[in-house]
Amino acid sequence: MEGDDCELQYGDGMNEAQEGDFPTVERSRLQEMLSLLGLETHQAQKLGLQDALQISSDSVRNWAPQAPRDLPWTFLRKLQARSAEARSTAVLASPSGARPAEKESQMEEEVIYWDTADDISADIYSFSELPTPDTPVNPLDLLCALLLASDGFLQQEIVLRMSLCQFALPLVLPDSEHHAHTFLLWAMRGVVRTWWAQPPRGAGSLREDSVVLARAPAFAFVRMEVSSNSKSQLLNAVLSPGHRQRDCFWHRDLSLGTSPREIADGLVEVSWLLPTGREDLDLCPEPVAFLNLRGDIGSHWLQFKLLTEVSSAVFILTDNISKKEYKLLSSMKGSATKYYFILSPYRGKRNSNLRFLNRLTPVLRMDHSHVLVKVSSTDGARFTRRVRAIVASVARSPCRRVSVEDMAHAARRLGLKVDEDCEECQRAKDRMERITRSIRDPDAYRREELRLQGEPWRKAARVEKELCQAQWAGDPADKRRAELRQRLLELRTQQSGHDPAGGVQEFIAGISCPSLGERQYFLRWMEWGLAWVAQPRPRQLPEAAPTLRPKQGGAGDREPLWPEPLGVEHFLREMGQFYEAESCLVEAGKLPTGQRRFAHFPGLALELLVRGLPLELVDGSTRSTPLRWVTGLLKELHTRLERRSRLVVLSALGVPGTGKSTLLNTMFGLRFATGRGRGPRGAFMQLVTVAESFSQDLGCDHILVIDSGGLIAGAPATAGERFELEASLATLIMGLSDVTVISLAETRDIPPAILHAFLRLEKTGHMPNYQFVYQNLHDTSAPGPKPRERRPLLESPSDMSRASTHVAKQGDGLRTLADLAFCDPEKQHVWHVPGLWHGAPPMAAVSLGYSEAVFELKRCLLENIRNGLSDPHRNIQQLIELVGLL
Repeated sequence: MEGDDCELQYGDGMNEAQEGDFPTVERSRLQEMLSLLGLETHQAQKLGLQDALQISSDSVRNWAPQAPRDLPWTFLRKLQARSAEARSTAVLASPSGARPAEKESQMEEEVIYWDTADDISADIYSFSELPTPDTPVNPLDLLCALLLASDGFLQQEIVLRMSLCQFALPLVLPDSEHHAHTFLLWAMRGVVRTWWAQPPRGAGSLREDSVVLARAPAFAFVRMEVSSNSKSQLLNAVLSPGHRQRDCFWHRDLSLGTSPREIADGLVEVSWLLPTGREDLDLCPEPVAFLNLRGDIGSHWLQFKLLTEVSSAVFILTDNISKKEYKLLSSMKGSATKYYFILSPYRGKRNSNLRFLNRLTPVLRMDHSHVLVKVSSTDGARFTRRVRAIVASVARSPCRRVSVEDMAHAARRLGLKVDEDCEECQRAKDRMERITRSIRDPDAYRREELRLQGEPWRKAARVEKELCQAQWAGDPADKRRAELRQRLLELRTQQSGHDPAGGVQEFIAGISCPSLGERQYFLRWMEWGLAWVAQPRPRQLPEAAPTLRPKQGGAGDREPLWPEPLGVEHFLREMGQFYEAESCLVEAGKLPTGQRRFAHFPGLALELLVRGLPLELVDGSTRSTPLRWVTGLLKELHTRLERRSRLVVLSALGVPGTGKSTLLNTMFGLRFATGRGRGPRGAFMQLVTVAESFSQDLGCDHILVIDSGGLIAGAPATAGERFELEASLATLIMGLSDVTVISLAETRDIPPAILHAFLRLEKTGHMPNYQFVYQNLHDTSAPGPKPRERRPLLESPSDMSRASTHVAKQGDGLRTLADLAFCDPEKQHVWHVPGLWHGAPPMAAVSLGYSEAVFELKRCLLENIRNGLSDPHRNIQQLIELVGLL
């Protein structure tokens, strides 16, 4: 029997009628598993994304599960932290629950050598008793149970986090109780892969595409009856071209790998082998998909049929070919799929295998090269190279290439349920397509449809900035302030002369839909639809950080070479500008309050924030804060949260490309944009809920997390107006924050805008608790220093501090961070976080040191909040007042 599948296949030799005699047992297995894991109530009332992301007492301690019902939550927390050990989640073993090694070994041997021709009148259930609290839960059972108890959005989050951990992803989810299997198309929608494309001629480049849309050759690995060779270990070897073994697929030699499976048979998993740009390691110049069916094909014929329809080749591992399996395989006559057998004949019936293989050869159009033999004495590395050579030969030849969407079409034809086919999801998709089908050129669409942005908003932002500076300076020139107010009113009146364009109106209708599920589906569809609209697929990515170029109209005003991609934030920004313009007219007495049309816009946007969508706090195109819009959002938040309005603000600032957005996403399970050209241009905020059982201890009910755009390190004199914008951004964010994480590429590489913010905040008396995080971005394989280390920072004057002091017009000489009154070198926190990847992407494994260091940082931040090391926690009303002051 295949060890990594270590299932108890008491039904392998039964006919279909006999299998149907035990429906009650199958139902009870699923119910018992859900009950054991504490998920039975969620079979009907599904777990949602917000349930999984709450901050609780478990968030500040790294402890092993004490009971099976702790397993799902521990698994989710480890996935969120990108832990490579997420699948090793197990309850602390109790002496009474330990199974004697002799009995376990005997059970495995009995399963491996059990002949289907033997008498089956014995108690076959002795091979696999129903799970008990003392029985280790197989990780695949845990995954299936959790997915069955989750709604589509939590399923999507689980699959996305698994992809970030480089785990094989669930593609077909079995449900033995209802005899209904689900193809997880929706759950896979958010997964994007990046690889190195090397064309026949010319320089290579980084490419990126959605796994749902990208077509690639697919290779399926399945087991027929019993196989003494491990299918999943073979797959992992094929996916690991270097010396480092990658455990994409769970197998018997991993922790809990020998635990019997109860509900996961019939699960289909998928993983991709991606080109790295190295010819000595790459199997193929394009991505290749690998599919793995858990369980015997005779018991899961529907899944096997699907794999034969979508795969370029199918590898069948078996020791025995029985008459039943021969008949089933004979029905595949005429298939364009290539078939390969991997046999271990010394454990099986050699003569019968040869007889059936001879009969199958013309039916499946095979020859002797399609039959591979692997026994205990076979050189494993050499055998793996042979399998890789077969895969490479098929993939490089004309063969079937399919996307996950294509697989879903095949699944529908075969009668499998596809998760994306629900009415709410399809209505939301139709609405998204009505918006995106008119977008040919994103820049032209912004100019023509999102008319209140661009130059009108830039002009209004400049006037508001001048007006604010005049008020702060106490400028006695009332005439000048009056002129600025009049100019602002004129600009806002011009904006109010427009109506929302058709696409914006459709967007507003989408987020106003009475159905919560349809609203959530619509937002996700909009994110993906806008991400890929008018973009060549696969998308080519820039290889280095953007340089700066002067914008026309000002030599000192510079912008990134990367264009700003069209996103959901632009539609929300347009709504914000309509609200701003209307509010300005109401304040000036030019519009009666009763005639407002857009007063409900903040409430619509607030609902998105509560449901986990990051909202823009600082406009990325102008680096300005739409004060009326943000104030309206916070007022709605205060009304919505009512008694649970105690708030802590946690922010991240730093140098571009230092992984601060990834850091926040890993700590709190957030959805801030990451990757080349996608990070925030201004600042975004996302709300994290604190569990009621923990809020009293932590001292707050919610944490508002702010992610900001990167601040350019270097002397501000070379950046001109950009420095002033960045200094204002840093001052605003740090001034709003209780805790600030400053992400650095080098320990001494502190952006001058942050130093300037420290100098300004020192005058006000408000100083957030700050943590400096140095991320190892270069040596991804070397172990980093200890996660937490206290050391002095900026012990000597630097050009940056000198420049910052100059801009701040300080007259007391050179200042460094260590010179400032609030800085105590003994209390400074400097964190060294290892690189994210253990090896070179795209096929590198996640560094365990990274997830451990990030967890320790998160624990420290929450402890600081709990211990009141930052300023006393505010309520939302106080935050509203602070936004106006800053």
